[in-house]
Amino acid sequence: MDFLENFLAYPLEDLPFVVITLIIAFTLHEFAHAYFSYKFGDSTAKDQGRVTLDPRSHLDVIGTLLILIAGFGWAKPVPVNRSRFKYPRLMGIVVSAAGPLSNLLLAFIGVLLFQVFQAAGWTPDTSGTSVAIVHFYSIFVELNIVLFIFNLIPLPPLDGYRIIEDLAPNTLRARMSQYEHWGIFIFLILILVPPLRAITIIPLFGLVDDIFIIFRDIISIFFGG
Repeated sequence: MDFLENFLAYPLEDLPFVVITLIIAFTLHEFAHAYFSYKFGDSTAKDQGRVTLDPRSHLDVIGTLLILIAGFGWAKPVPVNRSRFKYPRLMGIVVSAAGPLSNLLLAFIGVLLFQVFQAAGWTPDTSGTSVAIVHFYSIFVELNIVLFIFNLIPLPPLDGYRIIEDLAPNTLRARMSQYEHWGIFIFLILILVPPLRAITIIPLFGLVDDIFIIFRDIISIFFGG
C-alpha cells in the first residue's frame, strides 16, 4: 500500500471521495460547455452525444488517471464551432466560462448543503459515518474550487485562454494563435519548476480558502449566523 501511495497525488483513504467528486465535476463541466454551445446554435457537441449528464460521454481515462497520479488532468474537450453562433465572441465567452462556473456552482452547493444540514440539527461527531461525510464535503468543495481556478488559467487549451482569445482584438488574436501550441509546455514548466511554481501556481491555488470563506460567510447570513 505504501508503494502505491508513492504514485498517487492523494492518500488511498481519500481516493473514493476524489473519484466521485471528479466524476461529478468533470461531467457537469463538460455538459455546461456542450449545453450552452448547443443553445447558441452549434449542434457539433449535440451530434457527438455530449449534451448529456452521462459521465461516460465526458470522462477521459488518461486524463482522470493523471489527476489521481499527478494532481492535474482533463476530461474530453467539447467540440465548439463558434462560427455557428449569432454573436461568436460574446457567445464564445459564455460557452468557455460555463465550464469553470459549473464547478464554482458545485462548490457553492456543497457549502450550502452542509449549512442546511447543520441548521436542521445535524452536528458532526466522531462516528465513522460523520467523519466520512465531513471529509467528502471538504474534498468536494475544495476540488471544485481548484477546478474553477485551474480552468481559468489563461494558457491553451484551458477555458481561461479561450475567454482571453474572444476578448482580444483580431490582430492580437492572430498573433496568439501562432504561439498557441506552446501553451502546454509553458504550463508544464510552471508546474515542474519549483521556483516558478512558487510564484505562479501556488499563490493562485491559495485562493481556494478565500473563495470557501466567502461562500460560507454569504450562506451564513441567510442562516442567521
